Parts: sequence; C-alpha cells; structure tokens
Amino acid sequence: MKQSPFIYGSTVSSNSFTNRVEDSRRLYNNLLQGINTMIISPRRWGKSSLVEKVINDINQKEKNIKTVTIDLFTISYEEEFLEVFASKIIQASSSKWEDWVKSGKELFKQLIPKISIGTDPSNDFSLSFNLNELKKHKNEILNLPESIAKKKRIKFIINLDEFQNLANFPEYNLLEKRMRANWQRHKKVTYCLYGSKKHMMTEIFNNPSKPFYRFGDIFLLKKITTENWVNFIIKSFKDTNKEISKKNAALIPKLMKNHSWYVQQLSHYIWQKTENRVTRNEIDDSLKELIYANTPLYQKDIESVSSTQLNLLKAITNNEKQFTSNKVMQKYKLGTPQNVIKNKKKLINNDVIHVVDGVYELIDPAFELWFLKQFYNKDYF
Repeated sequence: MKQSPFIYGSTVSSNSFTNRVEDSRRLYNNLLQGINTMIISPRRWGKSSLVEKVINDINQKEKNIKTVTIDLFTISYEEEFLEVFASKIIQASSSKWEDWVKSGKELFKQLIPKISIGTDPSNDFSLSFNLNELKKHKNEILNLPESIAKKKRIKFIINLDEFQNLANFPEYNLLEKRMRANWQRHKKVTYCLYGSKKHMMTEIFNNPSKPFYRFGDIFLLKKITTENWVNFIIKSFKDTNKEISKKNAALIPKLMKNHSWYVQQLSHYIWQKTENRVTRNEIDDSLKELIYANTPLYQKDIESVSSTQLNLLKAITNNEKQFTSNKVMQKYKLGTPQNVIKNKKKLINNDVIHVVDGVYELIDPAFELWFLKQFYNKDYF
C-alpha cells in the first residue's frame, strides 16, 4: 500500500516540504553568517518545518557547526528551561556520552551539576542543579554554548521553538534581560527563535521597549503561493500513480486559503479517496470529512468566546469593514466602540483573527467555512 505524499500534524522537511526556496535560502544564509533570526507567523504555517529543513541541510554540509533544537512547548518554569538548555548544548557538542559527562563536570565554575545517564547512553543524558544555586548563577548556563564553542573551536546554531512560552514564566522579564545581555555578546553562537503565537512574538521582538528588540533579522513568514501549491499537488499525485487536473489542484489551496496545514490535510483526504483520477466528488467529500473531523474543536472555540465576540466574528465573516459604525454595531449587536476595540484585541491575542492588508479575517480557513455554514447556512463551495 502506497503512503500518502501529504503530511500534516508533524514537521515536513523532506519530500513533502513545499517550495519555500527563497525562505530556505534566506534562513540558511542568516544562520551560517551568524545573524540571529526570529521567525513570526500564525500557527501551522510551516515555521518548524522550514527550520528543520534548513538545519538538516546545515548538518549535512557544515561539519564544524553543531545544531541544537529545543521545543519549549512542554517546559513550564525557568529552572527547567535552563537545565534542558544546558543538557542539549553539552549533548550536541560531542557524539560520545563519555565526553558529555566530562564536560558536565569541567565546564561549570559556580554550579555543580548532577548528571543522569539513562538506559540508552547515546540519547538519555540530562543535567540538574540545586535550584537556589541555579538562580544565582544562571549566566553560566546562558553562556554555556559560547564557552563550549570557544573551547572546542566549533560554532553553534541554537533553535528555540515556541519561544513565546518563556513569557509565561513568573519572572520572565528578568530572564529576558539576562538572555539578551548574554546572547548579544556571543560570537560563535547563532540563535533562531520562533513560535506560533504571532502577537506575542511580535511584542517580544518588535517592541522598542523590549530587550530583544533588534536582536537580529525578523522573518515574517508568508503563505506558500497558489502556483507552488498547485505544482506540488499535481506532482505528488503523479508520483504515487494518481492524477489530478490543474483546475482541481488549484481548488485545494483556494478553499484552504493557502494555509499549509489545511492544504496538506485536504490533499491527504482527497488522495486517500482517489483510485486513479480526482473528481469533484472526491474534493466535496474530503472537505466535508475535514470539517467534520475538526468540528469538536470549532465548537469548543465558539463556547469560549463571549456573545459580543461571537457577533464580531459574524461581522468579520460577512465581510464588514466599519465595525464601529452605528449601522454595523446595531446590526450585529457589537455593543459600544470600546467593546469592539476590546474584542478585536482579545480575538487577535487568542489567534482567532488577524489583519491582512488592513482587513480583519479568521486565521483558520476551515473554521471559517464551518462558521459560515453554522451561522449563515452557506455551502462550502
């Protein structure tokens, strides 16, 4: 049984990676040239896949550069972050676990690490510290990659995914200042910081009053173009002995507004239903299946918003523009102009809506189709 060429729900960095040639080149050059890079875009637009693809290329070509990728999504507090950071840096600096243990003992002047080796020495390695001492000497951890790089005459590229999650730590403001103060002096370490909360990432890196302002190149990731999606979809079907017309291939990114996750998901559903050549029936049935699969999530999202926020979503999806005009506020029961401003901000902060070329729209295209069906009884096509 052939495997679907379309992947969603995990990073895509090989055959299913879709034509981000310029983005890949820019990030590759930035990281090799020592330019810190912050990638900002909404959820599931392909940030992690882009970084993974570029890091794989660097690992294959640049033997003197060590790369570290840490997903901060599951890290809950500052001390955990510092311990994981130290462990990953030491682990990446050598391929031998004996070197990790030796480095763990020799690299720290103020801190005394407790070293743990699991059942698989080649992978299971971690450090822990006395928490009181860690708070006093966190600079030792933050400067660790630069110290190792100088000692071993190597360079590091450190990728921190879901970086905005650090902002949830109780004393993040102090940690933020410490990170910037130390990392800006590093000559042999390059940082790639990215995350899925667009408004939080923008606040961290694009606010002149924040420590990480002008820390490096801000990379506003755009959607993959329709043309690239169409070429990719047609080729993927062809490579698995199936066929889709250019017209039907173009319909997929059109329905999903070029959203990477959903274009891959809808293409996967269509591919599974197709024996030889895609017809409109496969597309219709697959779209209904996709929306049905996500309906519980959409219902939960609707339950979490207030009535005036829901009414604002109705106005947005009905292509209204002047939300604070008397006519629109009365028609949709939006409350006062202050209510409208407050609700727009909340929906943006919760990554429900964003602004594109001055126009508000829902970030999730499948949610928008479901919403239009539920509240305006509009068909999906």
